Amino acid sequence: MSSADRHPVRLRRSVLCVPADNQRALAKVAGLACDAVIYDLEDAVLPDNKISAREALKAHLAQGRRPDVETIIRINSLASGHSEDDLAAVLEIAPDAVLLPKVDTPQDVRAVADFLTERDAPDDIRLWAMIETPHGVLNAAAIAETGRTRGGRLDCLVPGLNDLRKETGVPALAGRTYLVPWLMQILLAARSAGLDIIDAVFNDVRDAAGFEEECRQGRAMGFDGKMLIHPGQIAPANTHFGVADLALAEARSIVQAFAQAGNVDKAVINLNGRMVERLHLEEAVRLVARADAIQQKGKVA
Repeated sequence: MSSADRHPVRLRRSVLCVPADNQRALAKVAGLACDAVIYDLEDAVLPDNKISAREALKAHLAQGRRPDVETIIRINSLASGHSEDDLAAVLEIAPDAVLLPKVDTPQDVRAVADFLTERDAPDDIRLWAMIETPHGVLNAAAIAETGRTRGGRLDCLVPGLNDLRKETGVPALAGRTYLVPWLMQILLAARSAGLDIIDAVFNDVRDAAGFEEECRQGRAMGFDGKMLIHPGQIAPANTHFGVADLALAEARSIVQAFAQAGNVDKAVINLNGRMVERLHLEEAVRLVARADAIQQKGKVA
């Protein structure tokens, strides 16, 4: 079973987090150019507002009103006392995915997957997992492995650095110096199971230069996109996690070269003096598909 069989291919360059009880923010979503929206029922909503936030979200995502982007609902943690009501709302709304906060073990993912399956939820309601505790980081590989089965539903990991900083005492330094090893550990876990991975939020919405630098860092580390907290972060995230013209031209040349009659059955070819293998072809095909998806999104927007 290939990764493509298990996981939908989606653009996730810019993933905007919106508080479910913020009516103004909800109303603006339809006009934004982000690839995905996380409607937050957890940290962004005060305890006294959980019920009203849930109802506001159900009204916002009622049939015919859903924005044309990937829709994810971040529920409250399984230990919070709110998650069962959140999941009942998920069954009613049928979003694209559910984001599970503070995932510590594979059982956290399996419990929600089982809840959905036992209630005949469609298979295309997928799961995302936030890795934001020391236990979660240590168990990242085992958590990601739940995505290898169809019933697991898991498609994507998201590091939660604010909680990790709080629980470990690591300071919020520029460049995320002492956090990079954990980020790469989570990224390796995601890739080992064929999952997407979205970089953590950047907290200072006034620091545009710092945000762009962190986007460059995240892209170089291999992340698919970035979780955002403000609409002003969407355009730079789309740029930095997009496809560079030079890289696209090279990818197209690799695809064309392997398509030539004499190269169709070759494992390795010489392209302008450089050895190019089939693994490079696979990378090139993915890059071209990503660029085509970006172009198509631009036409629709």
